Amino acid sequence: MIAIITGASRGMGRAMAEKFASVGYDLILCARNLEALEKTKSALQAKHSQINVHVFHADLTDKLSVQAFADQCLTIGTPDILINNAGTYTPGNCIDEADGAMEKIMNLNFYSAYHLTRKLVPNMIKRGSGHIFNMCSIASLKAYKGGGSYSVSKYAMHGFSQNLRLELMPHNIKVTAIFPGAVLTDSWGDFDNSNARIMVVDDVVDMIFAASQLSPQAVVEDIVIRPQLGDL
Repeated sequence: MIAIITGASRGMGRAMAEKFASVGYDLILCARNLEALEKTKSALQAKHSQINVHVFHADLTDKLSVQAFADQCLTIGTPDILINNAGTYTPGNCIDEADGAMEKIMNLNFYSAYHLTRKLVPNMIKRGSGHIFNMCSIASLKAYKGGGSYSVSKYAMHGFSQNLRLELMPHNIKVTAIFPGAVLTDSWGDFDNSNARIMVVDDVVDMIFAASQLSPQAVVEDIVIRPQLGDL
């Protein structure tokens, strides 16, 4: 079994790698920070010696880099799990954010998943199985002040997930969109979560893993998960 996870050097991506490694999946991981990725590989291999961990440096804002990563993945095997997790958040408003902000965020948050999936999915179709997880956001569901390009990119991921699900349904390939609210990752900096105001990474990871374990005839289409006290 093979799981491909983008943006896997830290945070949510690393936690998902740990989860799938714990049940015997070989991993193919990529990130922009190769040093951090190598540390992730070493930690995973030390803890789970029975699996193989392959890591690749990839600039997922660049189409050719994404496609090269996909080609590297296919030399190893066809994925059973693909988690399009790579992304970034920059606050702003569409009408006055810095020139180029939309292109930069769309390239990483949306087009990386689009191009990677398109390269990998023919092999998944040929085999007739697989499960794709797309990391959307509650920002995919409702616009908010300061969301700007980030929100637009996550709306695009939502639409991509819906179309992909319909297109791959006849090929027994599942597509699940994940819509997390606030989760305590590095992007929250020194946020004080001592009162458990926002979710922890494992809340999302455990839901993704559970969805991956259903029978072939069942699919969780959308996972919407928010802090118990609501969005911030």
